[in-house]
Amino acid sequence: MEEELFTSGRNIPNIDPSLQIWHWPISLYLFLGGLAAGLLFFAAVSTVLKKDGETPAAVKYAVMIAPMALVVGLMALFYDLNHKIYFWRLYTTIRIESPMSWGAWVLLLTTPLSMLWVFSYWKELFPNMGLKFGFLDKFQAFLVKNRMNMAYALIPLSVVLGIYTGILLSAFNARPLWNNAILGPLFLVSGLSTAAATIILFSKSHSERSLFSKIDIGLIIIELALIVHMIMGYWAGSEVQLEAMQLLVNGEFTVMFFVFVVILGLLLPGLLEIMELRGYKVPVVVPAILILIGGLVFRFVMVEAGQLTRYLY
Repeated sequence: MEEELFTSGRNIPNIDPSLQIWHWPISLYLFLGGLAAGLLFFAAVSTVLKKDGETPAAVKYAVMIAPMALVVGLMALFYDLNHKIYFWRLYTTIRIESPMSWGAWVLLLTTPLSMLWVFSYWKELFPNMGLKFGFLDKFQAFLVKNRMNMAYALIPLSVVLGIYTGILLSAFNARPLWNNAILGPLFLVSGLSTAAATIILFSKSHSERSLFSKIDIGLIIIELALIVHMIMGYWAGSEVQLEAMQLLVNGEFTVMFFVFVVILGLLLPGLLEIMELRGYKVPVVVPAILILIGGLVFRFVMVEAGQLTRYLY
């Protein structure tokens, strides 16, 4: 049988297949979504456990970042859309099997709820800025009374939001670097770690900083274990997964992954936090900033590297 190969130089944007379709706004959105999920989770859990008086940064101050992070993340996501005027179609149906459908609905619920949570602390956050309208004062009092109910709702919503940021990638079976079930838990733990680091930055209480440093150390250990598990999964996978793994361990993303994510984003801040807990004078801002940078770089590496890999059928 005689075979012929046809080639074409046609490259029409948004019509012809393209290897790289996601850009920096997606990586930023995944980072901010995970950060917001972690902040809301810690705020809600502290409230449910009635530890809100001992963790003011977690329930009042650091959590102010959550609605802003979600809004900026959604703006980045909207910016990346090619057909922006049709975004509303995500809300015309619910598809249980679609991670994007889950994410769209969870964000629709979580974003306004995060704003209501912050507004419930308005008088404590801004004591010199009174509410000029009486109905706002009554609404704020209503939110205070129902803060526990909001906390119960935010715990599952924040967990789903944190896991969704990883499942969004793993659902793309055609990308071998993303086709790994560990990405959901890994992104959740990474988001919780960046949230713990943010709380440490906002906290003025030594006991609260110590608590979240211990939590963050545990999260770093879990994240390192998940990364090892992820790489072992690639190692035991098919040939295309082995080739995809080379981008991280022996390719163009190796330095970014191992230096900026594993070493500077996990190992070093974890070591600094241990030293601080043992009494050494370590500026808390250093490990916290390193963790945030490492979490952001991790999303960029996974999004960019994953788009360079594909299965050949």
